[in-house]
Amino acid sequence: MGRKWSRGDCVIYRKSKRSRSPGPRAAHVNASSKGETYTYTVDKFWVVDQLLPEGQLLLRTSTGKTNVLAADDFNLRHASVLQRFLWRAKFQAAKKQCADHSES
Repeated sequence: MGRKWSRGDCVIYRKSKRSRSPGPRAAHVNASSKGETYTYTVDKFWVVDQLLPEGQLLLRTSTGKTNVLAADDFNLRHASVLQRFLWRAKFQAAKKQCADHSES
């Protein structure tokens, strides 16, 4: 498949979560058999900070945290033009974190 990634690309990662109370951005919400917890997914808005060896990406969040994921992870995708516009504040904050990290 070989998706092409570049430094600075805006990406969306669909993260699986489990809790007692899903947040407002939760999607695909499913209750457990007894209804005490829920499993769901949340879209995370990150930016590619570095291309690492062995097909991995260093991704940076809007708060400066980092995540290392395989470039071919099926939960990872490029953000569309509309998504980059709708979530521009999150992507701009993540890009600023990348710039701040590269300067230090």
